[in-house]
Amino acid sequence: MKRVFISDCEGPISKNDNAYEIATRYVPNGNKLFTLISKYDDVQADVLKKPGYSAGSTLKLILPFLKAYGVTDKQIDEFSTQNLILIANSKDTLQHVLSVASAFIISTSYEHYIKALCKALEFPYENTYSTKLSLDKYLVTEQEKKRLKELAKEIVKMPLIEIPPAAKAKEDFSTNDQEVIGRLDTIFWTEIASMDLGSIFSEVTTLGGSQKAAAIEDVVTKLRASLEDVMYVGDSITDVEAFQFVKENGGLTVSFNGNNYAVRNSEIAVLSANSIVTAVIADVFCRRGRKPALDLVENWNLQFLERSGVVSLSLLDHLFTLYPQILPKVQIVTAGNMEPLAKESSEFRKRVRGEAIGKLG
Repeated sequence: MKRVFISDCEGPISKNDNAYEIATRYVPNGNKLFTLISKYDDVQADVLKKPGYSAGSTLKLILPFLKAYGVTDKQIDEFSTQNLILIANSKDTLQHVLSVASAFIISTSYEHYIKALCKALEFPYENTYSTKLSLDKYLVTEQEKKRLKELAKEIVKMPLIEIPPAAKAKEDFSTNDQEVIGRLDTIFWTEIASMDLGSIFSEVTTLGGSQKAAAIEDVVTKLRASLEDVMYVGDSITDVEAFQFVKENGGLTVSFNGNNYAVRNSEIAVLSANSIVTAVIADVFCRRGRKPALDLVENWNLQFLERSGVVSLSLLDHLFTLYPQILPKVQIVTAGNMEPLAKESSEFRKRVRGEAIGKLG
């Protein structure tokens, strides 16, 4: 039976944070607005665990502000196509994976961006899951536009929330951060939610958190495959439930330039500016299985790769051409190395994708 390769998009395949970049382009101080909302998203999803809330809902919460500043579906389409930045070798990686496995992309990104990505990579769009959105169908009154612009200006003046390492409740935050969280609660769930445009919160479902796990289940159900045959690649808080779901059911989980959320919930951590490492691990997993893939990572060095015979020769030649002396860092995540590895991966992530995008949850 053909194994199943599933990857997140932004991070493992591309360098973009498309929604962040759209907010930066079309909303005054949109970078600050998105960053603060993203931190609030981390608080709701990971610390407070708000019922019915999914990691990645930043992409929903930013929508009223995009609408207030006149952003259209056409603009998102064009921006996504014109500003696509791929991880090196990602097209070749996905094409190789398609030759040895059933391959899918499960992403929190807006569908506009995923369509642009699939066209550039010659990847079948029908093998993707993403956040469905038709921004044009929503109407916003002039009064709501004015108020949303006022709220955006208020939010960008707020200090960035600091999440204490052991935080489990709102009371674990500083007094100032508690005030910020409380004010954002009111802005999003009372004021904006009560607007006519507020229906966007209930009608748009961002594909993050539990939705990614559900998408994986949908893939294996349609293929009549087993979760043991799934390799999942992710990099952020939106992948936590997907990692847990695959890992608990015997599949393989890989963090690619992941932040602390990703590394702590995966079995393998990859730090690489080139996706060929993903191709090598996927090649071994898909052709030989989980244990040989883990053995490969356990013995990740030039000598083992050369003599083991487990990696396709064409991939091996390409890898050795790119890295003739020192391979990118690839490690099994253990209790002993998890925290330093998470820190190192988070810093490497910023170097690959840029400081502003790299530090987002």
